[in-house]
Amino acid sequence: MSLDRHHLLCLHTVYEGLRLGLCEFSGPSRAALVYADTPDEPLRVVDPQNLLRGHEPRLREYFLDSDEWRAGLPRPELVRFFDQYHARRLGLAGLVSLGGRSHTVAYQMWFTERHPDLCSPGPTRRWLELALRQFNTSLCSHEVVSLDATANMLQEMAPLAVRDYIVDERARAIGPDTRLHVFNILAAIIQISKTPEEGAWARGRLAFVEPSRLPKVHFLAKLPKSERPRLDHGKHVRKMLQSVERSRRLLVSDGESIIGMAQGGAGESGLSELPPGSLCAMFNGRHGLLSLDGGPVCSFSDGAFHSTNRRPNLVMLEEALLEWPLDDAQRGALFASVARLVTDAGEQKYGCALIIDPYTPLLSLSGHALETPMPLAGEERLALAAGLARVDGALHLSAARNQLCAFACLMDGPSFPGEDRSRGARYNSALRFTHSHPELIVVVVSSDRPVSVVQKGVDLSKPPVWPTIPSQLRPPPTLEEWLG
Repeated sequence: MSLDRHHLLCLHTVYEGLRLGLCEFSGPSRAALVYADTPDEPLRVVDPQNLLRGHEPRLREYFLDSDEWRAGLPRPELVRFFDQYHARRLGLAGLVSLGGRSHTVAYQMWFTERHPDLCSPGPTRRWLELALRQFNTSLCSHEVVSLDATANMLQEMAPLAVRDYIVDERARAIGPDTRLHVFNILAAIIQISKTPEEGAWARGRLAFVEPSRLPKVHFLAKLPKSERPRLDHGKHVRKMLQSVERSRRLLVSDGESIIGMAQGGAGESGLSELPPGSLCAMFNGRHGLLSLDGGPVCSFSDGAFHSTNRRPNLVMLEEALLEWPLDDAQRGALFASVARLVTDAGEQKYGCALIIDPYTPLLSLSGHALETPMPLAGEERLALAAGLARVDGALHLSAARNQLCAFACLMDGPSFPGEDRSRGARYNSALRFTHSHPELIVVVVSSDRPVSVVQKGVDLSKPPVWPTIPSQLRPPPTLEEWLG
């Protein structure tokens, strides 16, 4: 197959638009594509940042050693518009994928990262679906000018991806005949989240219920029809939200106006008392979480939607603890305690450091030692440890016993080449300290929420450096050539 310049330009435009959009929605992200123009041509691979490396055995098994990927796919000439429902997801660990077939491109399978803090892969799959459609549409059209619009649309797709996912899931749950206008709801959520009231940002829950199911809601109080605030009057709704702030109560809307106040559930989403198909926006100051039937969909902050659940990413800590001689119970208790302390610091926006010490006896540190180490079990003790983490210096934790042994500990050590001058004193002190004491782990929480897991003078949670994307993609290799 000879790929002309238009083909490569379409490929590059769609790929870059998708990747840049996902970077805004989910943080640093890569993308990859396996595709074939016609059923008789070999599959090709677009993977300039090595997203698929490490998955070669499964790719070979699925695409080359069998015709499994063709199973159920209609012939391209039989696809009038687009078919994705017969293309199986490949199910590669740590990746989100979506495939399909059209009359222009015989087969496509797009991939991207499945981030550990992902609320739901649903909106990301809707993004991949649009990339699939846009690649097909761009190849059909030879108008180069329209490619800029394609790239911009793919980069700014967050509200559309969230909306499509919600519409699809609600259609499965309660049927396609619904009256909630999801785009209007998403716009109202962003508007409310950006509207302060007397200097304070929005807090509380706002639920959106299908109008036909409102009789199933147990209202504590309802407003007369003539006095119900319209959802698009963001300032008025923001004032009403104060009535449910810091409580289990929630405002209830039919998607057009505020109907009244109801009792919510005890969970994070507050949806246990609401009928199926209900949305709930949990406002928590400058950020919030959007859920559907109790399951998280995405978060929102700074006037935009994001895929993160805003929980600290401690995957690298979990993996590092597997190397220590702890049994499952010790490891689980320690991880739960650290996660709680890190979460408190992130939510309340203060910086701190936790020294996790596997030594017996423990390392002697300069700081305020406790007369008797305090077990990190129970709400009161964890709350006290979180309070002590605010004091300048680090907490000193015993890994084997899950105990707090000291606070306000100093981390010192000689300078070494691995320091990062773009980060603060706490972070670089952790690098120096663990470089001098390689068996320790230090978890550093910055006041603006990033969490770093440091061991042996290296930040384990630092994202890898990926190859840069060329200004124009070269003709992609066949899958067989790529696999070597």
